[in-house]
Parts: sequence; C-alpha cells; structure tokens
Amino acid sequence: MIVCTSSQVAGQRVVKTLGLATGSTIRARHIGKDILAVFKNIVGGEIEEYSKMLGEAREQALDRMCAHAKEMGANAVIDMRFSSSYVMGSASEILAYGTAAVLEPDSASS
Repeated sequence: MIVCTSSQVAGQRVVKTLGLATGSTIRARHIGKDILAVFKNIVGGEIEEYSKMLGEAREQALDRMCAHAKEMGANAVIDMRFSSSYVMGSASEILAYGTAAVLEPDSASS
C-alpha cells in the first residue's frame, strides 16, 4: 500500500479515487506515566513514555486506515493526514485519513 501526503506519486497516475479512508485509535494515559511526566516537567526534557505512546497510536491509526483503504479496493492512500482530538481528561483520539485511490504505473514516465 502506497501512502503519501501529496496528491501525486512519482511514476504513477491516479486512475480512480474511491473516497475517504480512515483509521483511528483512542489512547488513555497511565497514572504511572503521569507521575513520571510530572518529574520530567520539573527538570525538563522529552517525556519518552508519551512519545512512545503517541508513536504507537499513530502507527495503529495508520494501519487501520490502510486496512480500510484495502477493503475499498485501493492500492494507495493519497493526501494522507493525521489529526488528534481530546476525548476526556486523560484520553485522546489519533485519526489517520486520506483519499483511497487506485494507482497504475504512468506509461509516459517509462
């Protein structure tokens, strides 16, 4: 599955757009990680626990979006983006979305 943030892929042409493909996950913080984050907030620096959690959430949302696009008959997702939203005090949604498309090699570029 080709996934890109642009509307075009070098050497490929869009032969069909199939609509919006989405994938999301909602993640909640863990109280133990919050305690570690408080200490990091005092001394400064990256909060690795949250970076890892958000990275995993983005990957899961991306995987779900690709599965949705595949179900639609796509071999690519173009104009892909991430979005996040607040759900409750300790939980956020990560959404991956883009246009499910069918790409074919561009004969003009061969």
